Amino acid sequence: MPTYRPGPVSLIAATLVALFLLMPLLAVVPVSFTPSRMLAMPSGELSLRHYRTLVEDPRWIDSILLSIRIGIASSVFSTLLALCFSLGVWMFQPRFTALLVGFVLLPMVVPPVVSAITIYFLLTSLTGLIPGFGYDTWLGVAMAHSIMTVPFATVLILVALSQVDRRIDLAARGLGASTWERATQIIIPNIKFGIAAAALLSFVLSWEEIGVTLFITSVNAITLPRLMWMGLRDNIDPAIAAISVILILVTVTVLVLRRVRLRREEPAG
Repeated sequence: MPTYRPGPVSLIAATLVALFLLMPLLAVVPVSFTPSRMLAMPSGELSLRHYRTLVEDPRWIDSILLSIRIGIASSVFSTLLALCFSLGVWMFQPRFTALLVGFVLLPMVVPPVVSAITIYFLLTSLTGLIPGFGYDTWLGVAMAHSIMTVPFATVLILVALSQVDRRIDLAARGLGASTWERATQIIIPNIKFGIAAAALLSFVLSWEEIGVTLFITSVNAITLPRLMWMGLRDNIDPAIAAISVILILVTVTVLVLRRVRLRREEPAG
């Protein structure tokens, strides 16, 4: 097949558009090196004081570790729920499949404020009934994040299932395989990349979630986005710029490594 490459005009236009979109992110980099105690561009002198703050201030370390813990728990829980639901509607094809899928995807279309208020009343009613679970607890936040991320995980897994040939499942069923064997030995291995994508997306959505978190946390479960929001609201801490630069570098590194891996897997010639 012939390879189509963009011309110089297209490359220049794409580069200018990319730079325009990236300017807000690039502006964070010099701000993170300011010696000032406020958000400001450095005036000649550069300082690493705000990067040291991220290491020396236990609030930042605790919030990062808490966000990772909540993200992993939320990712596992939402992926399992989405997988069970998707396998159920794909394998058994109930009469009201469209209605069931629409019900599961409801958190995607409901305004976040409405979801946050509903989850707030749910967690406050559970507070005290189960030790360590409810309002302003990391398990409560993980459950709330799972409610918000299950629809996205469900979409990815349903898309992966749509690429599976049903004749494989019918053949296994005709040979006497049980529902559990068909699901675990036939279907899930064929959608493992879709499941991995659902888990990764759920973790990312949980990691950056702030709207619902503001309603269901107070002083105990302070995630990284909430701590950044508090810094912007209270004293405009330049450490926010430093953590933003670190997150940008991590994202760029992951994208570059993925691109290098794909380039190595491309056939020669």
